[in-house]
Amino acid sequence: MAYTSDSKQSVLVLDNITIRVRDKFFFNGTNWEIKKDQHWAVIGPNGAGKTTLAAAIAGERAIVAGKISYPHFTSPRDQISYVSFESHQQLIANEEALDAARYFSKKLNSFTTARDAILSTSSKRQDGHPQGFKKVLALLQIEELLNRPIRFLSTGQIRKVLIASALAKSPKLLILDEPFEGLDVQSRTCLSVILHELMKQGTQVILVTHRLAEVVPDITHVLGVKDGQILIQGKREEILVDEKLKELYAPAPINFSTVPRVTDDQENPRQNQKKILVAMKGVKVRYGQTLVLDNLSWTLKSGENWAITGPNGAGKTTLLSLIAGDNPQAYSNEIFLFGNPRGAGESIWEIKQKIGFISSEFQIRYRKSITTRDVVLSGFFDSVGLYRHSSPVQREVARQWMALLRIGDQAEKSFNTLSYGKQRLALLARAMIKSPRLLILDEPCQGLDRPTRKVMLALIDFIGCRTTTNILYVTHHQEEWPACITHILRFKETKAGKYKAIQETARS
Repeated sequence: MAYTSDSKQSVLVLDNITIRVRDKFFFNGTNWEIKKDQHWAVIGPNGAGKTTLAAAIAGERAIVAGKISYPHFTSPRDQISYVSFESHQQLIANEEALDAARYFSKKLNSFTTARDAILSTSSKRQDGHPQGFKKVLALLQIEELLNRPIRFLSTGQIRKVLIASALAKSPKLLILDEPFEGLDVQSRTCLSVILHELMKQGTQVILVTHRLAEVVPDITHVLGVKDGQILIQGKREEILVDEKLKELYAPAPINFSTVPRVTDDQENPRQNQKKILVAMKGVKVRYGQTLVLDNLSWTLKSGENWAITGPNGAGKTTLLSLIAGDNPQAYSNEIFLFGNPRGAGESIWEIKQKIGFISSEFQIRYRKSITTRDVVLSGFFDSVGLYRHSSPVQREVARQWMALLRIGDQAEKSFNTLSYGKQRLALLARAMIKSPRLLILDEPCQGLDRPTRKVMLALIDFIGCRTTTNILYVTHHQEEWPACITHILRFKETKAGKYKAIQETARS
């Protein structure tokens, strides 16, 4: 039987739909309606199907039964804008696909700029954008980024570009999947202001988020999703209460007495306090005319766990790439890793063997259609993909890490079919599987639901306090700093518009 709705008031109608993702069906026989002047948040645990639902509404995932209709849209494809992790991933994939053509045409520096990415979604020329859109560029603070290649932008900066790109269409329906992730405090506030103005002017918004604090005040209704079905829905004041949220989020037990290890080495993590793991002296990094790091001197010693914080574009990601060996400018600077100057004999693979690494940028580039188990095992070999045989001991350690992070049931599933949050957990297992001396965590809680964030932070704290691994932790959410943090490297903007790194001791 067809779902009955008031077409005069309906903006979006889901009529008995079913969505298929490979061999799994989501939202079997689901009905849902969004009426005029309603703005919805979609919440639920990792793997619940939130992104699948959002993508189907945006026309980017096919339904196998039922119908999605937009009674007042003459051209839904042109009147709906969608921002997601997948759109970020596709932007980077498209850019990397052009590298071969650049090589053969000898146009090695003809990169896609932020302006190119924004205008590619709209037939309007930049000078044809309405004044309101220029205001969005100013509020998002990306005017100075327009001529910069997207491959040299931070994750947060690219997220801003994608949001601006979505708004370039002047959409009637704006679907945002975790839009605040990767943004600094000021940028999150600015985005909230932009959403308020858009809703007031008649744009309807669907906001997918794991953080209930990001459900902006103008959101009127909430949809709760679990196990591929709609569990609860209603007005925000009826849904965002403890009684209803308990139906969505099962509490995750936290009990770490140990963590899986490759060896039985139980060296006291506070021994050799003076041993230097990372040292930088007067480091400078420049991309074209943009000076990203200027005269940075900093030392990380054994027994220290550092939090790195600062605005989008301050240089945090660049700093991490110098340590991880992914930035060629590391060889033109005075950098010491594990007691050796960079470029003085140790290969990049010998250095990577001592480092575990997880970041949004790395996750975006890990686009291999292999099993989750193989992704975890690839951490032993620091490869994107698994090209070597693993030993029985290594496979057992991988099994233990996946069990610890509660993704053991995903072991045989293809990594690129997992939800964003479950991918993040798999990559944490990949980073920790070799018991590294240094674990670099760039926004590790991004994309994780509330119970899983608690487990993640408890695990990081256990690793930082009870093992020989030292932590380098980057986040825009200071409330998510684990208790093991001993020092802070804080990037602050100077009056000249540059960023200066200030070193502090963490207060207990």
